[in-house]
Amino acid sequence: MTGTVQRFEGQTVIINLGKAEAILPWREQIQSESYRPGDRLKLYVSEVKKVGQKVKITVSRTHTELLRALFELEIPEVSDGTVEIVAIAREPGRRAKVAVKSRDLRVDCVGACVGVAGARIKSIVSELNGEKIDIVKWDQKPEIYIANTLKPAEDAAIALDEGSHCAYVTLPEDQLALAIGKHGQNVRLASQMTGWNIEIQSPAVEEEPEGEESQEVAEKEAKPAETEQETTEESASTDEQKEQEQSGQTEEKSS
Repeated sequence: MTGTVQRFEGQTVIINLGKAEAILPWREQIQSESYRPGDRLKLYVSEVKKVGQKVKITVSRTHTELLRALFELEIPEVSDGTVEIVAIAREPGRRAKVAVKSRDLRVDCVGACVGVAGARIKSIVSELNGEKIDIVKWDQKPEIYIANTLKPAEDAAIALDEGSHCAYVTLPEDQLALAIGKHGQNVRLASQMTGWNIEIQSPAVEEEPEGEESQEVAEKEAKPAETEQETTEESASTDEQKEQEQSGQTEEKSS
């Protein structure tokens, strides 16, 4: 529903819905937003409860269903069922991921949600004051679906452990930061959306064969030993030559 900020009661915002008033509690507010009397907001009605003779209406700006309702409002293919929203993961005010699939093979589900030059998704982002929204194509194969949710990271190699319901994702070094996201946000939302515990891994570093390395070390160690042996042989030869010369001089004196 669309409501107007009417007044404040502590941290609770009172919203005028026309024929009724609703409350927007602190826990249902996007913390990065600030509200002023007269502001018009799109809201999700999360609870309607009778309290005595009155009806208490609670509305939300953080509920995932608010995002679904905005998609239905802005995107005709979603409202008429041609494009189905399969899953939503959201950190209100910061980032959200929406998985979609098409019931008509002729319709590109992601393109329909984005719109020409991004016009459709931009209107939703504007309504949520700049919350970043990733449109993800759903796939029945978990490996492909998980890879899609980790975008903008590319070239993901995925191994699934069905027992622990864990997905081990190996990525090139230059794609790791994109997959993880700021403060782990991207991989966290991907895990929420897919229901898999996703672990990001860097590629294994190739090591040199032990034989080649050992041979190089042996050659380096052998060189000083050879030099020392040559020096010893030269010294022995010089000493032997001196002894021969001294022996010759002695014989001459005797004669």
